[in-house]
Amino acid sequence: MSVTLDIRLKRANKVYHEGPIQLISSNIEVAKAGKIPGGKTEIPFEFPLQTKGNKVLYETYHGVFVNIQYTLRCDMKRSLLAKDLSRNCEFIVHCQPQKAKVVPTAVNFTITPDTLQNIRDRNVLPKFLIRGHLDATNCVISQPLTGEVVVENSDVPVKSIELQLVRVETCGCAEGYARDATEIQNIQIAEGDVCHGLSIPIYMVFPRLFTCPTLETTNFKVEFEVNVVIVLHDDHLITENFPLKLCRV
Repeated sequence: MSVTLDIRLKRANKVYHEGPIQLISSNIEVAKAGKIPGGKTEIPFEFPLQTKGNKVLYETYHGVFVNIQYTLRCDMKRSLLAKDLSRNCEFIVHCQPQKAKVVPTAVNFTITPDTLQNIRDRNVLPKFLIRGHLDATNCVISQPLTGEVVVENSDVPVKSIELQLVRVETCGCAEGYARDATEIQNIQIAEGDVCHGLSIPIYMVFPRLFTCPTLETTNFKVEFEVNVVIVLHDDHLITENFPLKLCRV
């Protein structure tokens, strides 16, 4: 007779929060030795989220060089003639919301050939004027990043306008640190030569699992940035970078 083992969480979104006090991790026996009857058997279990020693439960985050995951593992020991069963299930931890209210502050930007950095020869650049704003760079992670961008004028037609969300992960110790920036997602907000003077809305949802509240610890940091990218038809790439601070309220 075939036997399978599975873990099912009561919460459909699999999101749980850390407990209010520090505890130690432990193994839990959910069923004592004995015979399980045929058919489907459900064994309820529950336990508080526990920290080990004075460590902190960080929010779930799937990155490239930093990965924070929480999993349940269920082992079922069987008789000598039957193979033991094991099952893993990931669940998601959200940090406790901060009590302080986040006051959004709009950030205005203007992009011209003169404002660009790391340019060898500005004389080869076409003339353009691009304005806009982000409604906030101190962002609530459960709310979208919003704002607008306006192409006031450009000698070369616009090919595309994109939003690029970037993770910046810093890892290391006293001997040295490595800082790497990698793309999380890229969203096109305009295609083709947009009308000059037209407000183009900026709207980006922070993806679950791949973002978390901005985090800084002794051994690693997880930070986020957004790039407003304008691609011209002559393949010139215009980028304006904005550091973001994400929080949960």
